Amino acid sequence: MSDRDLLESFQQNYPSVDFRDSSNWRIFRIMAELTEGWQFLADFNKRITFFGSARVRKGNKWYDEAQKLGYLLAKDGYHIITGSGPGIMAAANRGAADALKESSANGTESSVGRSIGLHIQLPNGQKKNKYVSNSRDFHYFFVRKVMLSYHGSAYNFFPGGYGTLDELYEILTLVQTKKMKPVPILLFGKEYWPPLFQWMEKECYKKFKGMDKEDLSIPVIVDSADEAYIFLKAKLNGQK
Repeated sequence: MSDRDLLESFQQNYPSVDFRDSSNWRIFRIMAELTEGWQFLADFNKRITFFGSARVRKGNKWYDEAQKLGYLLAKDGYHIITGSGPGIMAAANRGAADALKESSANGTESSVGRSIGLHIQLPNGQKKNKYVSNSRDFHYFFVRKVMLSYHGSAYNFFPGGYGTLDELYEILTLVQTKKMKPVPILLFGKEYWPPLFQWMEKECYKKFKGMDKEDLSIPVIVDSADEAYIFLKAKLNGQK
């Protein structure tokens, strides 16, 4: 369907919308980003997404653990999905890139997961990390967020700030409301995450009655790539 046909279809189905208003044309860009994002990810059927701070660097415990886990999972054929930026994102992509480079040398490249980045275009020009092998750019944060949350085999959350927490609560809410099938959601840092969930249990569950007790057990807290890898291997064994 051409753009003109699409516009005419919208005008027929939504006669109250004035498509002469340029702001209404944004829907076409949003639709294009969603469609292209879905089509892009459809080529990668085993996906594990990494979230976490963009501020950590090589030598930080969590950078190193994310890199190691990205490597181990990519070796098992899982495609590593990140937001393509620095920090934890670069670490996970770096691990996958290491696995891909190693496999290229011994002729087993086809069995290894790719290092995938879903990049956001920002005014300050956040750069795509150099370890990404396959990528897609997005203009809208919410479209990119949908893609990062879409149909992953598992989700790994390393320590981070507002962005990491936003993405964590998004996925926890989708699982809680059964809009997403239960999949492994791992939180890295047995000193970092427990105070948050202790507060949620005390204030949200016990005092305010704003959630059920079982909601608190949706994620699993781990403390290393090795621990996470063993857990994920057991949970994902046989998953296609």
